[in-house]
Amino acid sequence: MSQIKVIENDYVIRVHDRPSAVDAAAWNALLETQQAPTPFMRHEYLDALHASGSAVPETGWAPQFVTIECGGELVAATAQYLKSHSYGEYVFDWAWADAYRRHGLRYYPKLLGAVPFTPVPGSRLLARDAALRERLVAVVGDLARNAKLSSAHVLFPAADDVVALEAAGWMIRRGVQFHWTRDEQDPAPDFAALLARLQRDKRKKIQQERRRVAEQGVTFTVHEGAAITEDLWDFFHRCYCLTYEAHHSTPYLTRDFFARMAATMAENWLLFVAHRGGAPIAASLIAIDPGRRVAWGRYWGCVEPLPCLHFEACYYQPLAWCLARGYRRFEGGAQGEHKMARGLLPVATASAHWLRDARFADAVADFLASEGAGVEQYVDELRERSPFKARTAADPSAPP
Repeated sequence: MSQIKVIENDYVIRVHDRPSAVDAAAWNALLETQQAPTPFMRHEYLDALHASGSAVPETGWAPQFVTIECGGELVAATAQYLKSHSYGEYVFDWAWADAYRRHGLRYYPKLLGAVPFTPVPGSRLLARDAALRERLVAVVGDLARNAKLSSAHVLFPAADDVVALEAAGWMIRRGVQFHWTRDEQDPAPDFAALLARLQRDKRKKIQQERRRVAEQGVTFTVHEGAAITEDLWDFFHRCYCLTYEAHHSTPYLTRDFFARMAATMAENWLLFVAHRGGAPIAASLIAIDPGRRVAWGRYWGCVEPLPCLHFEACYYQPLAWCLARGYRRFEGGAQGEHKMARGLLPVATASAHWLRDARFADAVADFLASEGAGVEQYVDELRERSPFKARTAADPSAPP
């Protein structure tokens, strides 16, 4: 079902309760024109989350996809969800929800613009131009106000999304992730060359970790796209579930979700499988955009835990693969200062927030101002602790 509202200049706003109600080709075509498109915002990905039962009202994710059409063409769109909890978001607002509860107010449901379970920065407000992006922000705000929701949030938006949200009065929250980015002036040709650019203690630690994995008899196979067979997907999903089990949690993604990925977006997946004694013991799933040469660390798990296996499967193997194929960036996922010692550097991220209650909005604004200053200082300190050697005349290959 869709709610429909016609506004001036022949613009039509629709709010859809399932991704499949939106034309897939039109959505993807609009996404490709954005500042920071990722595979996670493709219609196939979002629809698979819903159709597989992973992100549905029963799991606390009720789709409210907003579209704006003009002359029958899609000119703006955003994936929004009514959320009954804050799980699977990676921007933590539990304290805000608790403050509402302690004052006898309801925080949930809230409106959330995000890719479920996916802390990857990228375009969230898909629009033909800046004016339509601003209009889309206004529509999302009206949706939250008319439903008398406590709040609305947009997680990990692109820079142009942040501009539009901040201009509309949304509060911006700062965060940090750790990414490897290729030095375009002097790219490292392989993993050995990347290691040579690290400070001696960091380089020795990585070499020791890799040697320890090899000495335990572990080898890796790499499977890309359609070469990831159903048996391999089954093994990966078993590993994925074991990771959640180890943390006494429930997996977000169903096996059917990954089956749909294999059927509709196979070209966007890369699987590293660790073997020991002829048997698979671990798997690391990486998302890739071959056209833009970007990779994202996503999920991992093992049936036989071994020292340093996680670092090899999730960082060293993917980085070596990216270097060999001229990839521009590898994003290691949410949080994790330990990634810095492995060549991934701090990158600022953002989220945007609107709260209906002015008293809470003022309190959160004060908190975000203080938190933001702390995050900025933290990032500056991290950059001063770069794991790479300083570039010198004697060593021009070292990154700045």
